Amino acid sequence: MVTTHGFLALAPQYTTTSELLSTSARRRGMNVEVLPAHGGAGTAVGRRGGHYYGGPAFAAGVVDALEIALLEPSDDWLATLPFAYTRRRIAMATLGEARRLSRQVFVKPPSDKSFPAAVYAGGRFLPTGPELSPDVPVQVSDVVTWAAEFRLYLLDGEVRAGSQYATFARLDAQRLDGHRYENSVLEFADDLLATCGGGLPSAVVVDIGLLTTPEHGATDQWAVVEANMAWFSNCYAADPDRVLDVVLRSAGPRTQMAEQDRRFCKNIEDTHLAGLECRRDQ
Repeated sequence: MVTTHGFLALAPQYTTTSELLSTSARRRGMNVEVLPAHGGAGTAVGRRGGHYYGGPAFAAGVVDALEIALLEPSDDWLATLPFAYTRRRIAMATLGEARRLSRQVFVKPPSDKSFPAAVYAGGRFLPTGPELSPDVPVQVSDVVTWAAEFRLYLLDGEVRAGSQYATFARLDAQRLDGHRYENSVLEFADDLLATCGGGLPSAVVVDIGLLTTPEHGATDQWAVVEANMAWFSNCYAADPDRVLDVVLRSAGPRTQMAEQDRRFCKNIEDTHLAGLECRRDQ
């Protein structure tokens, strides 16, 4: 467990993960503040040493006042992985391009939740709305079946915490420690990180799963599901103390952000960072 000073700011919407993380933070001696639902950083404005957990829409209105850097994996990270780690075709496209597809595909926004990530029978079935312009980036991939899915919290290129979260697309949270797939999950993760970990922030969530392809006698194979922001991810059955280590790094003081993480911080312009001391949390 990393000893941390400062405070944890929570978005006003209650979740089981925010409750678990707040309990863990208080055990470390950190203050926990639920931010006001009407927006703004409330009494946290001007306080130093803040960290954040919550959704991106709410974060957009408070992180500048809190001077927090939000680390996010690149939108195209999954699409750039070698086939050996995805086991399916994945491509970045615009929503307008995806609407022209005539085949069944899985479509999701790469990082935000502007529309549901789901299997669509064709492009014409994708959601519509004034906020969904044709230029919105989306991720398009082949439809596959996941026998089991696991969430891994990564810190400095290593698995800090993990949990199974689904079997055959049904919620099924189980601890990774002692799981029958524990060794296989960690071996796949180690190989993935050794090869492609340089394309990720120092604190991030990566979901991996066991692809089942019973046709033609094929065997099940491990593959990457997606990468997510640690500061907006459900911890399921993972150890919240270890999860908090990752969350605090993923959304912490801008003055403590490591130089190599600058390219993963979308909420700060490079000019704004000029002159700031960039170092890794200790």
